[in-house]
Amino acid sequence: MAVQERLERLPYGLGRFTPAWYALAGVLLALVALGAYAYLRQLIEGLIVTGLRDLGTMRGAAWGLYITFDIYFVGVSFAGITMAALIRLLNLEALKPVSRMAELLTIIALLLAGLVILPDLGQPLRGIVNLFVYARPQSPFFGTFTLVIAGYLFASLVYFYLDGRRDAALCAQVPSRLQGFHRLWAAGYRDTPAERQRHARTSFWLAIAIVPLLVTAHSTLGFVFGLQVGRPGWFSALQAPGFVVMAGVSGIGLLLVVAAILRRVLRLQEELTPAVFAWLGRLLLLLIVIYLYFTAVELLTSLYAGHHHEVALTRALLVGEYSALYWVSMGSLVLALLLLVGQVALRAYSIPLLVLSGLLVNVAAIGKRYLIVVPSQTHGALLPYGVGWYAPTWVEYSIILGLFALGTFLYALFVKVFPIVEVPAVQGGKR
Repeated sequence: MAVQERLERLPYGLGRFTPAWYALAGVLLALVALGAYAYLRQLIEGLIVTGLRDLGTMRGAAWGLYITFDIYFVGVSFAGITMAALIRLLNLEALKPVSRMAELLTIIALLLAGLVILPDLGQPLRGIVNLFVYARPQSPFFGTFTLVIAGYLFASLVYFYLDGRRDAALCAQVPSRLQGFHRLWAAGYRDTPAERQRHARTSFWLAIAIVPLLVTAHSTLGFVFGLQVGRPGWFSALQAPGFVVMAGVSGIGLLLVVAAILRRVLRLQEELTPAVFAWLGRLLLLLIVIYLYFTAVELLTSLYAGHHHEVALTRALLVGEYSALYWVSMGSLVLALLLLVGQVALRAYSIPLLVLSGLLVNVAAIGKRYLIVVPSQTHGALLPYGVGWYAPTWVEYSIILGLFALGTFLYALFVKVFPIVEVPAVQGGKR
């Protein structure tokens, strides 16, 4: 379709802010304000207002809820841009309607991952300065910051910008309050054959570069834990692939939820057909099976051949202090697996059941991230320290809740200023 074909009006309700949207925005911004207040209290009083304590002599955990959700947010980002890249490389036409949704999910999740690190640093400005002064390129921490925050986020933003230029040019033809924004995004796009070819070529090579970058970035995050030989529960060859697979599980699960909400709110039944959700459900099923296999292998290894520190930590997960969270997480994964297997076997897909599966795997993902981070600090010391404990305070919960509210607000704002799915060639005045 040539850009010269004019739209009658902005599609998908762009620029039309309803009372319900303002009410949602008000609630979300109030939660963001609560998180900002909690962070201000932490900046003034220090990390003492959190449940974080030094390892060993203080019998605590130096990493807690902040690092748990840093891993979770980075994991959610994985499925988004991976989905978009694979759609481009493998020409998966059935999944194209969720491509931009997935890309936006990646960008917002990466922003939240970068923000949640700041309260964990205690004094973020000193930490950022020291990163440049004392950084060691051979450290997994260095790779995490450079690959995830710099390379990964930059590549995602470029891909997202190029993907939206055509739609921006179309929307810029419609007189509205957003016309200047759309013209800025379009940046003179004319939809000529040469321009389309250049965009396709650039996006293709970006997609090729992004996929190995994603795997490397998430593996590096796993290496932060997996290479610590003196920490039972972390030192494992399965940490890196486990991080990659669970990232896919949580990301696709959340994408299912987001797509279902937008389908209902924006009335995208024609674009987001049940076939789209069926594709996502099958991908989610495959990743859950792989992750459960990794979990079974780790449990067998630690219980059968692990030293007594490893065995003690595993028992704390299975029947000890962390058993309730462990079995809720595993039960959520298994229940999601059963729901998906049933639908695949019957070849009858239910969007509500697929959304429930997406919610369940994200509950499991958050629980498993917590169980990766905390128990190996409180119960996994090789030195003669006593068993520790960690309990997050209202400050930590408020900051995390505020970040979730910020991410939701940014997503809700974007869908009101830019098409969240590709504008079809023929409008017919429908939208």
